[in-house]
Amino acid sequence: MSKKLNLLMFSGDYDKALAALILANTARDMDMEVTMFFAFWGLFLLRTGENGNTEEKSPYEKLFGMMTPKGPEELPLSKMNFSGLGKKMLIDMMEEDGAPRLINFLNGARKRGVNFYGCKLSMEIMGISKEELIPEVEVIEAKEYLKDALESDIQLFI
Repeated sequence: MSKKLNLLMFSGDYDKALAALILANTARDMDMEVTMFFAFWGLFLLRTGENGNTEEKSPYEKLFGMMTPKGPEELPLSKMNFSGLGKKMLIDMMEEDGAPRLINFLNGARKRGVNFYGCKLSMEIMGISKEELIPEVEVIEAKEYLKDALESDIQLFI
């Protein structure tokens, strides 16, 4: 019987997203089924840079969309970001070691068949439409996520 990993991605930080996607890719390489559920700040990892239909957004939602990260490479570090200097240093060190960038890990997870779910309520509150996210994202409610988590062998909150 195959094992199953369930990750709840709540953080919108580059380093935390990197850790989550390393785990997701590694689990897929081990033939595990992987589900990632993205809520609130975690949704920024999946943004494509598209604004969706802004005519249906409130002024706050439009402003929020302009002020927040639009995809993996715009995420800040959780610690020592220093207006982006800390992140630049981390990326430089990763490149020196030949480590892939966050976008590479995200694309690897997409190719490996990781299941991506966006929290419906989080998306509604933050004014994020499905069109603003990578196409693999399925929008679900918390109840559906919890059913999936109950069927998993490993659950992690990042």
